[in-house]
Amino acid sequence: MADTTDNADMPDGSVTAEPLARALGERYLTYALSTIMHRALPDARDGLKPVHRRILYAMRGLRLDPGSAFRKCAKIVGEVMGNYHPHGDQAIYDALARLAQDFNVRYPLVDGQGNFGNIDGDNPAAQRYTEARLTAAAAALLEGLTEDAVDFRDNYDGSEREPVVLPAAFPNLLANGSSGIAVGMATNIPPHNIDELCAACLHLIKAPNARDETLMDHVQGPDFPTGGIIVEPRAAIKEAYRTGKGGFRLRARWAVEDLGRGTWQVVVTEIPYQVQKGKLIERIAEIINAKKVPLLADVRDESAEDLRIVLEPRARTVDPAVMMEMLFKSSDLETRFAMNMNVLIDGRTPQVSTLKEVLRAFLDHRRDVLLRRSRFRLEKIDARLEVLGGLLVAYLNLDRVIAIIRYEDEPKSVLMAEFSLTEVQAEAILNMRLRNLRKLEEMEIRAERDALIAERAELAALVDSEVLQWGRIAQELREVRKAFGKESPGGARRTDFADAPEVEEVAYEAMIEREPITVVCSAMGWIRAMKGHVDPAAELKFKDGDGPAFFLHAETTDKLLMFASNGRMYTLSAAQLPGGRGMGEPVRLMVDLPNEAQVLTLFAHVPGGRLLVASEAGDGFVLPEDEAVAQTRAGKQVLNLKEGVRAVVCRPVSGDHVAVVGNNRKLLVFPRADLPEMGRGKGVRLQRYKDRDGALTDAITFDLRDGLSWKDPAGRTRTVTDLADWTGARASAGRMAPRGFPQSNRFE
Repeated sequence: MADTTDNADMPDGSVTAEPLARALGERYLTYALSTIMHRALPDARDGLKPVHRRILYAMRGLRLDPGSAFRKCAKIVGEVMGNYHPHGDQAIYDALARLAQDFNVRYPLVDGQGNFGNIDGDNPAAQRYTEARLTAAAAALLEGLTEDAVDFRDNYDGSEREPVVLPAAFPNLLANGSSGIAVGMATNIPPHNIDELCAACLHLIKAPNARDETLMDHVQGPDFPTGGIIVEPRAAIKEAYRTGKGGFRLRARWAVEDLGRGTWQVVVTEIPYQVQKGKLIERIAEIINAKKVPLLADVRDESAEDLRIVLEPRARTVDPAVMMEMLFKSSDLETRFAMNMNVLIDGRTPQVSTLKEVLRAFLDHRRDVLLRRSRFRLEKIDARLEVLGGLLVAYLNLDRVIAIIRYEDEPKSVLMAEFSLTEVQAEAILNMRLRNLRKLEEMEIRAERDALIAERAELAALVDSEVLQWGRIAQELREVRKAFGKESPGGARRTDFADAPEVEEVAYEAMIEREPITVVCSAMGWIRAMKGHVDPAAELKFKDGDGPAFFLHAETTDKLLMFASNGRMYTLSAAQLPGGRGMGEPVRLMVDLPNEAQVLTLFAHVPGGRLLVASEAGDGFVLPEDEAVAQTRAGKQVLNLKEGVRAVVCRPVSGDHVAVVGNNRKLLVFPRADLPEMGRGKGVRLQRYKDRDGALTDAITFDLRDGLSWKDPAGRTRTVTDLADWTGARASAGRMAPRGFPQSNRFE
């Protein structure tokens, strides 16, 4: 498309037109790459995102070393935002605070003073109230920055320089983990133990072709700062590290505390990683109130400096293992950490990496840092040896040097010409103080020169030998392991491994105290359970405009089945129904019942029972009750329906014949044996209708010898024993119902 040049509002008086799809595509791609590289994904070399790297570098510039005084976080945030990271101050402070939280970061990189939040989920205090400085671990990541160990680049406005990556003395990516969401990709890496990571790196140095499975002999798995117990099978852990994707089931650490006289309580001392203690206790309290774990009576938070959550059983005869297994299933006492090691291997390319690839990226980076620092040191040594060589010439010709300096107009050029000195050497001689002319100083210079020559030879050999390089890296890793390994304070592994215990499943009903209840469901779908078996004639209260629909006697151990017009069967636990003091709760909050679906029937489940289900299209079958019990809120589809067709019948089966009536008032009786028994389906045709608008209205099973009964408008029961006129083959039309049959075309 051509450019237009008649737009005077543009800086150059023109605007370029291009297809919208291409313009959006290019700009979205630019945004996506910026998000991936500069915000969401960490660098495999130092394990940091740009904001974390800039925070540490800015704190180093403020000289906030581990042994220095603390500085206000507001000062640090301002330094980072003004010089390196032009984003919101709250985002920078959140990143800074997280680096100081020992419950979020395995090896904190920031030493915080003040309120930096807690495991309850409370937020840190405002940045003007908190102070911070670097930790020893952060200092290890920054070591070598002044020795040309890494590349630097201009900051966002070109006024400062910042490191592209930190030297990183230990594999911080795995040590502290990382998480982030970019455009079209995400990363989630758990923290690990530095001692194990260093051991794996040392093994990888000795055996560069080592397999991921071999490295797993050193890296057992994640080591979360909050401890806990990993119950993931070993095979699954190995597969996760081999592919870079997987998950870890993490459980709270608990123990039984004996209270004497046969009583006890469970004490939880460690909870899963990234679970807020306050919300966890709230959730357990909700579970208790909802009676989802009947074995549990109470939960208390007795935490002080150490975490301590007390779980009180309902009775001393309760099995602690069974109670905890139920809590693990229904609360965040057990979580699953999904690992996705998607990182920037070379600082530019995102890649889902294996354990070996991540460690190899770190080791290659350390080798590059070692070579750059060695070459930098060689340059410094060469420069110093040049100066020392000139000083020794001066000492050997001291009288002549003094004379030249004293009497020559251009002593520098004369010195260079007479003694074959370089400009640097001549300048050093001229800048030398008189006190340095003593004999002792000459001896010190010779000793320094000899030491530097020896060091230079060692560095030159190191630069030329890959074997020596890996040997030096291994030595540095051993020093890191000594400083932060299992023998150091806080370096021991916190997360243990165990197999999930084999606990025999206990039926939910067996844990509920068996009591009689009366279940009432209103026409508008409000359900409640009143204690005891209430008289059906008793007066009950309902909301304005509402009234009774279902009334049944049951027990707290019962399961209630609810059949709706959408052909789905829903299951309710009688023990979890709201109490009968109020109006109850909407049943649609307990199950996923669509608004357009109507509840047809509600009854207590009878194991081994049979149900007759049918649609208004005249199709139906016999359904085993056991196959109708649903385990989820969504229920179970038992009767398949075409669009626009509703289910109309769900009755218990108790007889040898079936009676069907349609809206045309024709009645048909046929043997129950003609109906199939199935767990789900459309069924078979029960009655045929000539009219297109014909529909089934009701169906029932009965014993032929007892006759067919129904109630007349006066409430009296009428029975017809001679049904020969209405008995026929299944799927036939039937005959007009007997005189006195209800106008509703229903048997009840």
